[in-house]
Amino acid sequence: MNEVDERARAVEAVTRLTRWVEDFPVPGVRFGDLTPVFAEGSALRSVVSELAKGHENVDLVAGIDARGFLLGAGVALELGCGVLAVRKAGKLPPPVHSQSYKLEYGTAELQIPTAIELVGRRVLVVDDVLATGGTVEATAQLLADQGAVIVGAAVVLEIAALRGREKCSDYPLGCLVRV
Repeated sequence: MNEVDERARAVEAVTRLTRWVEDFPVPGVRFGDLTPVFAEGSALRSVVSELAKGHENVDLVAGIDARGFLLGAGVALELGCGVLAVRKAGKLPPPVHSQSYKLEYGTAELQIPTAIELVGRRVLVVDDVLATGGTVEATAQLLADQGAVIVGAAVVLEIAALRGREKCSDYPLGCLVRV
């Protein structure tokens, strides 16, 4: 199968399997649930393969809590590199590096362990959905503050109306499906 067919297969799977939930996690937010995509083996394989394309020179994949963990691990395996779980606050034992950020429905904090040396490492940030861009932006900032080189970010689904891409202008941002 050629690259166009592989990408089309991934896009079709995301479009067909994404479950949209209104007013979650708060009223007014439309949540794109990709767990049905992850539950179908061929869909997960094609999505992970597409997210990895063009990022062959990466030292580490940073998967964002929690669905980004699933994708990040797959992309790291595809690229033959390590994976770093970027966690929500309070999930890692201290000491940690932290970064606060705004969500479309509040604020949050991300953390990584201080035990992982990031200086000079080429890192790809991976998540499931790009909405307002706050989570990806905060992750990239957290990693860059520790000396990482952000080579790009890759997401499965981008909600274009929320203009999150504008916050992620310091590095290439790829997505499979824009809605």
